[in-house]
Amino acid sequence: MSTALATTGPTALWYLARGSGVVAMVLLTASVVLGIVTSVRWSSPRWPRFVIELLHRNVGLLVVVFLAIHIATVVIDGFAPIGWKDAVLPFVSAYRPLWLGLGAVAFDLVLALVVTSLLRHRIGQRTWRVLHWFAYLCWPVAVLHGLGAGTDTAVGVVLGVTLACVFAVLVSVWWRLAVGWPARSGTRLAALGVSLVAPVLLAVWLVSGPLAAGWARTAGTPKSLLSPSGAGTSGTLAASPPSTAPSTASSLPAPPFSATVAGSSARSQPDASGRVTISLSTALSGEVTGSLDVELRGQPLASGGVYLDQGTVALGPTSRPDLYHGQVVTLEGNDIIADVRGDSTPSLELLMRLSVDHSSGDVTGTMRAVTAERGTGEREGAADD
Repeated sequence: MSTALATTGPTALWYLARGSGVVAMVLLTASVVLGIVTSVRWSSPRWPRFVIELLHRNVGLLVVVFLAIHIATVVIDGFAPIGWKDAVLPFVSAYRPLWLGLGAVAFDLVLALVVTSLLRHRIGQRTWRVLHWFAYLCWPVAVLHGLGAGTDTAVGVVLGVTLACVFAVLVSVWWRLAVGWPARSGTRLAALGVSLVAPVLLAVWLVSGPLAAGWARTAGTPKSLLSPSGAGTSGTLAASPPSTAPSTASSLPAPPFSATVAGSSARSQPDASGRVTISLSTALSGEVTGSLDVELRGQPLASGGVYLDQGTVALGPTSRPDLYHGQVVTLEGNDIIADVRGDSTPSLELLMRLSVDHSSGDVTGTMRAVTAERGTGEREGAADD
């Protein structure tokens, strides 16, 4: 019986992972601001000190909760090779090791701050105060992690929230430096200088790094998650107009062209993470002849397909079956969209509808190739490499 091959695209886990990360950043910022307010012993009739201190502690606990949600959903989602150990062991991840490592450092610091706050009366005020200074290190490390490791840094809302958090902490720091002036003026002036230079350096790094083309590769994204051309993906496909460019492959005409697909499938055994690979080896007939090979890798589904983590495609004439190669962009049920390219050949978008009989392994379907109007890249629009 033929069943759907796989599904891909935005999932509830993906949205929860990104959303919980942003919420954790906002809460951590609120915790830092409240900590600064507490340090200057500010209070008012409506906001007595004990209320501010209680709010500061409870916000810190909420940070841990949302960080736990963020970490769990990123690991369970499985798109990127991120394991549980990567959440607490810095700089060992295969995915963007530096920037994910900063997240692990921030998480470890947050845990240490929360634990020492809960044990404040047992470890002593002086020890607690010294350890609590790490809060000022935890926050910028978390900001850099979010900007460097996130695939949605350039999204207007996410970038706006992050910059608002930076502004809120800067204003709080300047207020803290102004209270008690001119005591220890040298230290205060040095801290003021750092607080003025840091945002400038952050802006320069943002423009030349996370917001610039090529960041996915520069940040350390595994090659298996990067496409040959490295541009971004989108969720829809518009058919391209007919192309008059000559074909550089003798057996493949200039796009658009169509073909009937028939062949066989093979399924690998689950690897250490439980993922399987479905390999589709097919031949083209009809308008064009050649071969079309598709590999789909992901968590197995009860239907016999997979929840797609990664998909690759090779297309070409019989004499050169890998003339075109690329990555699956969209896979919903039996409908596959892939972007492929070859050496000195125009890039193509492939629209495939393939069915697999899981009892016999037979593959049947159709394929249509059109001139590409966009490239491929990381899932969910990481249009940066």
